[in-house]
Amino acid sequence: MRYDLVIFDNDGVLVDSEPISNRHLAAYLTELGHPTSYEDSIREYMGSAMHRVHDLVLERTGQRLPADFDDVFHARVFAAFERELKPVAGAGDVLEALTARGVPYCVASSGSHERIRVGHRTTGLDRWFDDARIFSSQDVGRGKPAPDLFLHAARQMGVAPERCVVVEDSPLGVRAALAAGMDVVGYTAMTPAERLSGANELFSDMGELIGLLD
Repeated sequence: MRYDLVIFDNDGVLVDSEPISNRHLAAYLTELGHPTSYEDSIREYMGSAMHRVHDLVLERTGQRLPADFDDVFHARVFAAFERELKPVAGAGDVLEALTARGVPYCVASSGSHERIRVGHRTTGLDRWFDDARIFSSQDVGRGKPAPDLFLHAARQMGVAPERCVVVEDSPLGVRAALAAGMDVVGYTAMTPAERLSGANELFSDMGELIGLLD
């Protein structure tokens, strides 16, 4: 394989959480008086850390979200995860193939450590990720599209950025990976290909991924 480290985004790439979380985010923002459709949420917030939600609402309305916004939102989403969350089809097969080949991998997500662990535990993907392979925007000062998170993950894994490839499904994530000097493959299962046009390669089925990395 031509890379020394595969860095996975989490939401939408490993766990099929984006429909759940964006549905609840749109509903909660609307409930608070900031009308937001599911499509709005996908377009504006998919792949971003929670501070982007706060920043955009403040910028557009001059109003701050409630102090407990994140806690209430996560409580709703985690409860929905327990009922509905599934792994992305084929994600386990990819992780198994990388493990069999001895290729290092990790996850670098805009979500919190708690969100990552809840998602992995619920879907059974926790068997593939110990603490040393999990990185969150909580670990750095700036989330995607800044390159900080991906650079932090590479540094902690002991791999030069140019030897890394990122698997992403959001425009913000693609921008972050490119800013970090890494190759990036864009997963188009939920995101239109044209929105990930900066990626080095595009794919729509996890069964295609290993072939793109060889």
